[in-house]
Amino acid sequence: MTQQSLKPTPAAGDAATEPRPPAGRPWLDRYFHITHRGSSVAREVRGGVTTFMAMAYILLLNLLNLLNPLILSGPDAAGATLGQKALITATALAAAVTTLLMGFVGRVPLALAAGLSVSGVIASQVAPRMTWPQAMGMCVMYGVVIMLLVVTGLRELIMNAIPLALKHAITMGIGLFVALIGFYKAGFVHQGKATPVALGPNGELAGWPVLLFAVTLLAIFMLQARGVPGAILLGIVGGTLLAVLLNALDVIDPEQWAGGAPELHGSAVSMPDFSLLGHVEFGGWGDVGAMTVGMIVFTLVLAGFFDAMATIIGVGTEAGLADDKGRMPGLSKALFIDGAGGAIGGVAGGSGQTVFVESATGVGEGARTGLSSVVTGLFFAACLFFTPLTAIVPGEVAAAALVVIGAMMMMNARHVDWSDRATAIPVFLTVVIMPFTYSITAGVAAGVISYVAIKLAQGRAREIGAFMWGLTAVFLVFFALNPIEGWLGVH
Repeated sequence: MTQQSLKPTPAAGDAATEPRPPAGRPWLDRYFHITHRGSSVAREVRGGVTTFMAMAYILLLNLLNLLNPLILSGPDAAGATLGQKALITATALAAAVTTLLMGFVGRVPLALAAGLSVSGVIASQVAPRMTWPQAMGMCVMYGVVIMLLVVTGLRELIMNAIPLALKHAITMGIGLFVALIGFYKAGFVHQGKATPVALGPNGELAGWPVLLFAVTLLAIFMLQARGVPGAILLGIVGGTLLAVLLNALDVIDPEQWAGGAPELHGSAVSMPDFSLLGHVEFGGWGDVGAMTVGMIVFTLVLAGFFDAMATIIGVGTEAGLADDKGRMPGLSKALFIDGAGGAIGGVAGGSGQTVFVESATGVGEGARTGLSSVVTGLFFAACLFFTPLTAIVPGEVAAAALVVIGAMMMMNARHVDWSDRATAIPVFLTVVIMPFTYSITAGVAAGVISYVAIKLAQGRAREIGAFMWGLTAVFLVFFALNPIEGWLGVH
């Protein structure tokens, strides 16, 4: 495969170059290009609701005491902790603002929330060395860096420089990654005692909730096979109603639910706590050192940059928004808003926001425009006051939707020339390393490095574009970051 042109060209279907819709159509249709993208208002609303239901768990992780990198409830270097209610408010506020921006400005079906990789870095590497306000300052800084990369055009050039086969690989890798998350959240897959993973906690499925997951999963697949519109949303609603019924009949022990029983605890309404809003500090890093601060920002930029890049490519491709070179409409705006999500999340006190792979669930329901993101954002805004209601949807039911989307994204395998080793090997490494390492960035890095290495081995170095060389250098640093930090004295 030859390297595509790196000249800045408008993404296919961008609002700046897209044909002006006929004046007779409603404003909503013309603004979001609903008819032009082959969608309808009903599909967009359905897609937005589905995406929210698949993402709602992010609001509750901090209350469920799960061993997840997204938890930001631990102590910082000074021993201070973030209040749970304030943290949920910050998470909902940042998700609502960034997702609404993506809908109204980016006009693409992408929803944002506290990023898995970014929050993991903040919780495990930043907070133990700094105060929480300083950690949120790091989020603002990495967000500004990414926005600068977008403004200069570098981020879009990097995305467009990736060969089309690798873009399909990224989509498939994210599909397996999402499916693994779904199986794990449902309790179908566990860490084995003698193996890395196993069926259930002891080599067998245990408990009614995982059975509910399996029933919901099969129901969605059966509805899809019958061509029923809204299959994913119908499956989530049906699985939730069944869970509520079984819980009300005391069929299932409340302790078996991974995220708590599907029922209301107290009032459905709760007032938000904005005490974390604006608690950001820049400075006071004398004990940490400039070198350590620089490495933290570099790590956050890597985590936010490439995870979001891969997700945007994967979801955009699944939505059919990409052109024959893998470019999608409104790309520069979407990339800028994603970068702004880091800064917005830091200011809100809820960690950096990034595009969520769960956006693919809405796309699976037919979402093709920013209207679905507006719907998702409004639901997050409502959660500022109705957070207890989000606990009703069991994690096991939402997990079924993730597995379904994973299967749908794997269908991109049909676009790959598996007879060409120069294509097949990088694609394979990209696809398998994402779920095996639980890192989207690691999968992208492996694919890029192996692509360049194989081209060199074949004597086809001229086909490697300048940006692919640059990406290879960056990813080599990514894999060697630990010894580099040791060499520089960063601990």
